[in-house]
Amino acid sequence: MMVALHSRHEKPNFADVEWLIPVEEYKVSGLYKYCNTPNTKYFLKVLVETGMSMVLLLCLTPLFVLISLIIKSTSKGAVFFKQERIGKDGKKFKIIKFRTMHMNADKVKHTLSHLNEAGGPVFKIREDPRITKIGKILRKTGLDELPQLWNVVKRDMSLIGPRPPLESEVRQYDKWQLRRLTVMPGITCIWQIQPNRHNISFDEWMNMDLDYIDNWSLEKDTKLFFKTIKTVFVGGGH
Repeated sequence: MMVALHSRHEKPNFADVEWLIPVEEYKVSGLYKYCNTPNTKYFLKVLVETGMSMVLLLCLTPLFVLISLIIKSTSKGAVFFKQERIGKDGKKFKIIKFRTMHMNADKVKHTLSHLNEAGGPVFKIREDPRITKIGKILRKTGLDELPQLWNVVKRDMSLIGPRPPLESEVRQYDKWQLRRLTVMPGITCIWQIQPNRHNISFDEWMNMDLDYIDNWSLEKDTKLFFKTIKTVFVGGGH
């Protein structure tokens, strides 16, 4: 059972961009406990994820080349898209993805705000006009996230963990939601494998992440990894 020590709608007070997540105010359990104290289980998680990511990067090189060529030949712009995200304890890093949108996507985002279909601070549109044709396929299969294996090797991210949010999103979090930033963000987690995930409310999504943190185990990570692979083949993305 998850415990929040604050009002569900209490907003954090960010005095500066480089804030510190007040982890001492939150329930210390699960993955947070493991990743902040020397522990064999968490060391094994890091070792396996880093090694697996390096192997996957090597094995998937032909696929990376193919996707890169298709992106380059079908739309203008760079193959990879880098964006600043918020990681563990509020630290910033650059996430790497295959580019799925047209070059001016960020500039026209504000003109589409009225079409936002997601609740909370996130921005999602099912038929986003900024997404390229190949981008739709990459997003639906989740292949656009593959370059983040490099983020895992660099230890900005884990294979399994809550998705890293934008700073603009975090600044709209209720205070209880900040606890998802007390652990390393991941490429995939519970929300990503839900077949109806785009109908799930933002608060439900946050609760799924907190449930993962509070009840983390190597067995759960293994199950989430294989379920993610299944999701890729089913094409349940958006």
